[in-house]
Order: sequence, then C-alpha cells, then structure tokens
Amino acid sequence: MITTENSAAVKRQRKDSGNGGDPDEKKHLGQWGRAWEVDWFSLASVVFLLLCAPLIVFYFVMSCDQFQCALSGPLLSVYSGKASISDIWDRTPSFSWTTVKIYTLWICFQVFLYICVPDVCHKLIPGYIGGGQNGACTPAGIINKYEINGLQAWIITHTLWFANANYLHWFSPTIIFDHWIPLLWCANILGYSVAIFAMLKAYFFPTNANDCKFTGNFFYDFMMGIEFNPRLGKWFDFKLFFNGRPGIVAWTLINLSFAAKQQELYGQVTNSMILVNVLQAVYVLDFFWNETWYLKTIDICHDHFGWYLGWGDCVWLPYLYTLQGLYLVYNPVQLSTGFAIAVLLLGLVGYYIFRMANHQKDLFRRTEGNCEIWGQKPKYIECTYLSIDGTTHHNKLLVSGFWGLARHFNYTGDLMGSLSYCLACGFGHLLPYFYIIYMSILLVHRCIRDEHRCLNKYGKHWRRYTDKVAYRFLPGVF
Repeated sequence: MITTENSAAVKRQRKDSGNGGDPDEKKHLGQWGRAWEVDWFSLASVVFLLLCAPLIVFYFVMSCDQFQCALSGPLLSVYSGKASISDIWDRTPSFSWTTVKIYTLWICFQVFLYICVPDVCHKLIPGYIGGGQNGACTPAGIINKYEINGLQAWIITHTLWFANANYLHWFSPTIIFDHWIPLLWCANILGYSVAIFAMLKAYFFPTNANDCKFTGNFFYDFMMGIEFNPRLGKWFDFKLFFNGRPGIVAWTLINLSFAAKQQELYGQVTNSMILVNVLQAVYVLDFFWNETWYLKTIDICHDHFGWYLGWGDCVWLPYLYTLQGLYLVYNPVQLSTGFAIAVLLLGLVGYYIFRMANHQKDLFRRTEGNCEIWGQKPKYIECTYLSIDGTTHHNKLLVSGFWGLARHFNYTGDLMGSLSYCLACGFGHLLPYFYIIYMSILLVHRCIRDEHRCLNKYGKHWRRYTDKVAYRFLPGVF
C-alpha cells in the first residue's frame, strides 16, 4: 500500500457538527493508528510475548553458547537427565560491571552522535537526503521535525571500529562476541527501563497529549505504547533513536565481531560469513541511506512507543537478527562456489525488488504523482482521511509499478533477502532459519495489521484500492 501526502493540495478544513460530510469518514474520525480497544486474542498475545520473548532470546543465545546452536540440545539434555535447568543457568556467563561500562559507553556514544552532531553527509554525498526533515502527520495532526543523521553515525562508528582494529588497538575486534551474553543482560535492563519510562511519561508529562492512546488495559498499553512520539527536548525522539540507533548501527558491528572471532578460532573467515556480512550490511546501509523515507513507514506513522519497540530494538533486533553470524562462529560453513553465487543473487534480487518498490513509493510521494513509473504516468486512487481534530487530509493510493502487482510487494523482496541470509548457513541446523520463519510471520501480521489501520483511516477509499489491487504479496497467489 502506498500513500502520498498531497501537501500542496491539502485542505485543512475544520468540520463542525452541523457541516455534514461523509458519514463513513466521520465514523473513522481519529480511529486510525494504534488500537483503541483490546480483544481477548490481542491481550493473550501481548501477555504471551511479554512472558516468552525474553526467554526465547535467552534460549537461542544459550543454545549456541552451550550446545553448538542445536535448538533441541537444551531440551534433550534436560529430558535425558544429562543436565538440569540449574546446571544450564550456572554455565551461563553472568552479569559483569565491565560489560556495563562497555554497554553504557556504547549507548552514550550513539546518543551523542544522534543529538549533538548535525548531519553533514547530505552536503557531501550526492543524492543523499539528510539533515532537518519533517515527519508524517500524526493522528492528532502534528508534524514532527527530525534530524536525520543515521548514515553519518554509522560511518563515524565504523570508521572508529576499523581504525581501532588496524591501528589503535584499544580493544579486541572480538569484544562483542566475547561479552555477548553479559551484554544481553545490559540490553534487557535498558529495554525494560525505556519501556517503563515511556509509560510513566505518557501519564505524567506526554510530549503531545492528543497523540496518546489509553486502552485501560495495563499490559496492552505497556507493550504497544501509549504515546505516539515521546520526546525529550527538541530533537531526541525515542521512536527514531531506538528504531535506528543503537540496534541497527550495532548490527554490522556485531557481524564484524563474529567474523573476527571466526578468524581467531579457525584461522580464516568462511565465504558463508562473508556473505552474511555483505548481504546484511547492504540492508543496514539501505536503511540509513533512506532514513528520511523511513519517517513515512508504519513504524513511525502508526506504532506508538512502548515495550514492543523499546525492548524489541534493544534486545530482539540485535540478538535474533544476527543469529546467522553467531551460528557460523560455532559451525563454520564453506559453501561451494555455485551455491554461494546463487545465495548472493537471491539476496541481491530480493534487495532490488525491496528497494525499487520503496523507491517508487518515495518518488510518487515526493512528486505528488507527477512522475513516471515503468515509463508511464502513475495511476492512483484519490482518497481523504481525518485527524483527531477533524481536519481533512488528501492522499493518493498508488496502483502502478510494483504497487499495481501487489499491495506489499516490497515485503516480497524483503523475504527473499531474509531467506538468503539463512541459506548462507547451509542446512546443518534449524537455528539460522529462525529469521525467515520469524520475518514471514512478522510481515504477514504487519500486512494484515497495516490494512486494518488503512481501512479505519481511509474507509471506502481503501475498499476501492483493494478491489483494484487484489493480492498482498504475490499476484495470483496471496
């Protein structure tokens, strides 16, 4: 689904109760964004994730640390009596103050780069859009300003990393792997602290009270968030910072540390490890190159900030999105040349679809439809929606290019890339394939969730759109 804010033609017209208007639009007034009411299934899912997600992360990491990444290893060991749960816990590296210092320094450095170093990359790199940018219109009608400097933060961080590895030698390149589980405890502390702070902030000093949503259910509000864009000061936006930094900046550093550990243990870096580093680095760099575009995505435009984003970006993302590199430290795989090339091509083709689909969306939005897609003027559906204050906004839903083939064709490319990361690890264990399983569930769920919100937001216009573009991921299939 693609929308573009027709800013030149937006008519911000206050609707009084006697002004009439479309009953369907009035029905959906202020109802887009996060859910207002919680059904029993949503509540059960929330409680399950709050209880089980931290255990899932620990189980995966511990399986590699103690059982060579065999997911069945801990269960079989306990079932057969070879080990008890307390034995496994006792062998797990514990919390250490050294790791706390490392993690605190990392977070503080990323905060410094985020709020204290204005972006200069957009002045030096042709085609890159950074610096001060406007976000999308929130349900309350607010347009936040952002300092886009993620690419700059990534470049500075990795320049220092390579300078240290080759010249400065302040710390070992394997430092992340060597403290991997103690860092997990630190990441959990930060994730929960941020989520709790965000909830308290929403109650006592929200940035914008009109963009807060209270369901009355503590567990749902804690997980999914209450405040839409919690901020401290002018520039520190919790959602953008934790979505992009520190987790995604760390992603490529974590993979580099895993590669360094493989070199240390075996005297070489396998082609599978190189593939994982390269393919995932492409994804990370794409994120930062298009950080301005990211301001228009579902994460920023619809999700409120709670445990789901706070803890998820601190723990879930850096620990489970990097499982392929971790697996290859314990189980080095040297792929045949032909298979390695096939995996590389799958990843690059998936990235091409993902990027070009998103590029079409961005181009359509920036030009307000005055562009060409696949050599033709784009087709679209005119629509309107209302913010909480009753203001009418005009948007366009694109039905050309990849977005005429399926409503979420960018997700199809994303899944192809995700599969390539997993295939790079061979077929020895299930663990590295968790990523494609998880991403499939996540994107299908996100697709359905996004479309539900769009139906609430656009009403009859959304139904016209789905009649025009009938499939979600693959034409004729799904």
